[in-house]
Amino acid sequence: MSDEPGLRERKKQRTRQALSDTAVELFLKRGFDQVSVADVAAAVEVSKPTLFRYFPAKEDLVLHRIADHQGEAARVVSGRTAGQSPLGALRAHFHERLEAHDPITGLNDNPTVRAFNDMVYTTPSLLARLVRYSGRDEELLAGALVEASGSDALTAGLAAAQIITVHQRLARENWRKLADGRGVGEALPEAHADADRAYDLLGAGLGAEFDR
Repeated sequence: MSDEPGLRERKKQRTRQALSDTAVELFLKRGFDQVSVADVAAAVEVSKPTLFRYFPAKEDLVLHRIADHQGEAARVVSGRTAGQSPLGALRAHFHERLEAHDPITGLNDNPTVRAFNDMVYTTPSLLARLVRYSGRDEELLAGALVEASGSDALTAGLAAAQIITVHQRLARENWRKLADGRGVGEALPEAHADADRAYDLLGAGLGAEFDR
């Protein structure tokens, strides 16, 4: 009996993953607006109500792929090394992700990743849905900044909003570089320079609280 909840949860996870994977495959093949939720449900052989129990909105079928990155900035701040400032840890982490060609930075030229990013950055409803994910990221990061610096909630919240927005803008700019025909190797030095410029600006405004 003790294994039952684990088995049910694994089945749910498999269904959730199958729905997302199938949806993204259909969206990339036919276009996000040309595929309905009913099409996705039928392809996985579940009902529409079942699909909506897993994904409240059509856009969530796509953004599920980046869900594991939610809270990443907060985790970086909480797990920083002794003596490292929150901004210093976040700057170093972003540079590491660039070097790894992490899709979340926008700097990845794998054809499937490129097609996925093209879809996200050119579909207004997907961009709008990203706001929901950003809001949760900001909340988590703000909490980590309060814990790290002892700053008040408002200051930490304002800082978190700026940091998450910077990360998204850098990722979009990196995607644009590749969309303009540049290779990852060519674009990487500029992406690093852009990240440093962004964090220099963040440090100029937030350094007294979060860069020490």
